[in-house]
Amino acid sequence: MTGSATVMYDAPGPKARALHRIIAVAFAVVVGAAAAWIIWTLIANEQLTAEKWSPFLRLNTWTTYILPGLFGTISAAALSIVFALVLGAVLGIGRLSEHRTVRWISSALVEFFRAIPVLILMVFSYYLYGQQAVFPSEYLAFAAVVTGLSLYNGSVIAEILRSGIQSLPKGQSEAAVALGMRKSQMMRLILLPQSIAAMLPALISQMVIALKDSALGYAFGYIEVVRSGIRSASYYGNYLPALVVVAIIMIVINFALSSLATKVERQLREGWRKKSLGKDLRQDYGE
Repeated sequence: MTGSATVMYDAPGPKARALHRIIAVAFAVVVGAAAAWIIWTLIANEQLTAEKWSPFLRLNTWTTYILPGLFGTISAAALSIVFALVLGAVLGIGRLSEHRTVRWISSALVEFFRAIPVLILMVFSYYLYGQQAVFPSEYLAFAAVVTGLSLYNGSVIAEILRSGIQSLPKGQSEAAVALGMRKSQMMRLILLPQSIAAMLPALISQMVIALKDSALGYAFGYIEVVRSGIRSASYYGNYLPALVVVAIIMIVINFALSSLATKVERQLREGWRKKSLGKDLRQDYGE
């Protein structure tokens, strides 16, 4: 074994390294050839001409198609995340309840909504609201999208919340009980604040999922960014550029959310670390 070997495997020898280089070069050649073929095909079909991309340099393309669809995507995702957080908190805490009935009902709801595809929840809500005239017709699709996203993501957030609380040391719960705290006080003052940092990346990832799943509303006519991009493509005859623009918009939004999650998580962890350090110093110096 050489100095670069690890416990799990031996470092590759000269022949193995040479074979790895050959495989890497062959893979790069195949990928390059596939990319060249795709680009050549697009050029042959006149999909990369300036005429296909020029509609996105006009303001009316954005105000008529892209921006209204983007507003529909963001509004549905944002409202559904708010409802999902509330539903997830209720079900997640319910799964940790000391009452068996509450725990059983919460668990059944979580497993039920997690097992059903989001699209089925949306379509069921759409026809249910339509038959019962719960919402005006112009808000029917929006309500169905928000309902489906809220139920599914709320059940997932409930599991995230439960696992985040259960990951904390049991000594903290025992100390809270010893101090005479009620279950609600212990949950609100001790368990939830500490589990936020651990749960935050998963919560942000659910926001990203809700943002992307709002495109499923396309099945029953909801105007979101993907549907708007396809509508503009059908008008201008530039499907590939329209889908590329929509993909770039979604990538930018999702990257911004992921960056926000990383930044907030780092700040929360640094805040808890400083608070813990200050507490230790006060105890050491008797202040």
